[in-house]
Amino acid sequence: MRRPFTTCASVMILTIALAPAALFAQDPPPQTAPPAAAQPPAAPKLPFTTDAGLLLIQIKPDQTAAFEALITKLKEAVAKTTDEGVKKQMAGFKVYKSSEPMGANALYVVVVDPAVKNVEYELFAILQKVLTEEERRDPAVVEMSQKAAAAFAVGYNKLNLTLLGGGM
Repeated sequence: MRRPFTTCASVMILTIALAPAALFAQDPPPQTAPPAAAQPPAAPKLPFTTDAGLLLIQIKPDQTAAFEALITKLKEAVAKTTDEGVKKQMAGFKVYKSSEPMGANALYVVVVDPAVKNVEYELFAILQKVLTEEERRDPAVVEMSQKAAAAFAVGYNKLNLTLLGGGM
């Protein structure tokens, strides 16, 4: 049986008319995301917010050598850094060992005067910042860092200090 010409023509006209709609109904091409904005630096974990500060650090009494090795390495690395921000930060940095223990632990007192406000004073973070990539990978430095981390009896005790009455 033969179809009438009008039916075939109608289907053909309808197909041509709907073709653009079918093309636009397909999934759009994937959009590329705009470049991510640079992440702001992480907030310091151990900052001072005043002009001077103290860190009280309790070290297991049988592991003081490991902590003192960390301080020695930190001083050596800071001495050769070209980072002026770190040099300024560490200019007033002094470490003392207390003659008296704190409970069962050895007590170290870090005096920071003047302190650079709102920068990182966590010892391992400073060390990582001033070491070269090669020094960070050095097995001796890795081992020293692990021993020093294990020497901490408790975390840092931080005191932000404000001078009263302009000093004496």
